[in-house]
Amino acid sequence: MPLTATVSASSANLGPGFDALGMAVDLTCTVHATPSPIDVATYHGAGGLTLDADNLVHQGFRRALEAAGHSATTVALDIHNDIPLARGLGSSSAALVAGVLLGDAVSGGTLGREGVLQLAADLEGHPDNVAPAVYGGVTLSAASVDAGWVTTQLPWPEGWRIAFGVPAHEVSTRDARAVLAPQVTRADAILTASRLAFWPVALLTGDPAYLSVASRDVLHEPQRHPLLPGFAETQRDLLEAGAWAAFLSGAGPTLGVVCDEGLLPTVRSILTDYTGAEGSVLMSSIGGAATVQGTWG
Repeated sequence: MPLTATVSASSANLGPGFDALGMAVDLTCTVHATPSPIDVATYHGAGGLTLDADNLVHQGFRRALEAAGHSATTVALDIHNDIPLARGLGSSSAALVAGVLLGDAVSGGTLGREGVLQLAADLEGHPDNVAPAVYGGVTLSAASVDAGWVTTQLPWPEGWRIAFGVPAHEVSTRDARAVLAPQVTRADAILTASRLAFWPVALLTGDPAYLSVASRDVLHEPQRHPLLPGFAETQRDLLEAGAWAAFLSGAGPTLGVVCDEGLLPTVRSILTDYTGAEGSVLMSSIGGAATVQGTWG
C-alpha cells in the first residue's frame, strides 16, 4: 500500500471565531505518495488544482522534510479530493496538512501530530482550518504567548446536526480578506470576544440556546455580504425557521447551519434556494482526525 494521507474538510470561524474556531467536516482529501525521479501530481476531484511541483501538497511535503532535517526527496502524488475548492471548506488547509503529514512520515515521524499542526498553521498563516483538519472534531486555537499555536478540542453534543449550503460559484480567500476593514471599533472587538466565549459554553454544556449569541458575527460577515448574493437573507430565514446557528463557512460562499434533527428538511429547502440548482446541500457529521498509513518505497 502506498503512503497515504487522509484529511478532513473544515469549516472555520463559525461566526465570531475569526481565524480561531473551526470544525472538521466529513469530506476528505486523500493523497497517495510514492517515490519518483521528479515531483509530479495527478488529480481526481471537482474543480482544478495546480499540479506542478508548487502545488500545496508538494509545498507541505517539502517543508516537513526541511523542518525534520531530512534530505530533499521527490515524490509522485495521486490526489483524490472530495472537498469543493474556494468554497470555504478548507480545501487549501487539507492539502497542506496532507503534504506535511506525508513529509513527516517519510522523515520517520520526527514532527509528530503537534509538529504537523505547528508547521501547517505557519504555512497557512492561521490555525482555524488546520487545527480541525489535523485533530478532527471542533477546535479552538490561538497564537501562543511565546511562539507557535495553542489548540484545544471541544466536544460535539449528541443530537446536534450540521448542514452546509455550497453554492456553485467560488469566493477566493484573498478577495474575502481584502474587503475587511484594517481596524475595528472597540465595541466590535468586545462584542466579538464576548460572543465567541459562548461557543465553548454551548459545546461543553450541550445547551444550544447559547448558539444564538455565540454564532452572531459583526467582525467579518457583514463586510463580505457584497461577495455573497443572498447570504444575509438566507441566514435570516434559517434563524427565523428555528436554526440554532447560521454562519459563513470560512471565506464563503458556503453557509453552515446547526440545528436539531427535526428541522433538517426545512433547512435543506432553505439552503437549496440559496445554492441554486448548480450548487449542493451537504448534510454532514463531524469529521475525524487526519491519518497517514502505508509504506514509503
